[in-house]
Amino acid sequence: MSVMFMVVTGGSGSGKSAWAEQQVTELGEQKRYYIATMRCEDEESRRRIERHRRMRAGRQFQTLECPVNLETVSLEPGSTVLLECMSNLAANEFFDGRVHTPQETAEKIMAGIEAVRRQCANLIVVTNEVFSDGAVSDAWTMQYLECLGNINCAMVCAADCAVEVVYGIPVILKQSEDMKR
Repeated sequence: MSVMFMVVTGGSGSGKSAWAEQQVTELGEQKRYYIATMRCEDEESRRRIERHRRMRAGRQFQTLECPVNLETVSLEPGSTVLLECMSNLAANEFFDGRVHTPQETAEKIMAGIEAVRRQCANLIVVTNEVFSDGAVSDAWTMQYLECLGNINCAMVCAADCAVEVVYGIPVILKQSEDMKR
């Protein structure tokens, strides 16, 4: 089975989530999963989660809470999956209280991506563009950014399509020949 794999990136508030959800609805009526990676640990995260739930209301998603261990997710074959958001998943895995390198965390997450791809017909992953803010970060944060950068590069390399959403406008960064038709 050939899996359509799309990576959607953009800055905070860019409209990437809404655009990615629209892509899912345009793929047809097959079973839809929303793999939610954000941990609800404070009032701000609770508000963000509620906003995203309102955004996808009525779109027939089955939500799977998966803040870690993506490789354990079980899906209906032939389904469409929206994973949101890679930056949360990477942070949850990297800052889990254990010692591992950015590369080890990236490899674990990419193994999870491959496990999801083997089960579904379509996979859309939302990630964040957090690399151009110019802020100076501590060593631990820089390792997290290295991890997320490794994951994003690996995903885009494997993806059929990569899109950056800028002010609500999708900018195609990569598109396979099959998707151009």
